[in-house]
Amino acid sequence: MANKYEVWVADLDPRFGAEPGKKRPVLVVQSDLINGKLNTTMICPITTKLVSSTNLLRLRLLKGEAGLNEDSDVLVTHVRAIDNNRFVQKLGNLDMGKQKLLDQSLRIVLDI
Repeated sequence: MANKYEVWVADLDPRFGAEPGKKRPVLVVQSDLINGKLNTTMICPITTKLVSSTNLLRLRLLKGEAGLNEDSDVLVTHVRAIDNNRFVQKLGNLDMGKQKLLDQSLRIVLDI
């Protein structure tokens, strides 16, 4: 079972349109109150295609953070549900500071 703020490798294929695909790291953003109770989990994909400056639409994670091998951006605007069978391997966890930044970005993106 994946928990909130964990980074996992997930198989996002097949992809459609502008969705990120292939096996890639994802960040679990779903509440632990429902994790393990559903067949799906809300995630944000992670990419190594960095933009020059991150903003509230992306969260920068540096090499070594949360078990990542490269500097990466969490694609906060690509939040989606995936089937739990797509999870392949746990990599690590976000630290408290990044958790707060992620929550702030999600509140803005989702207008909550």
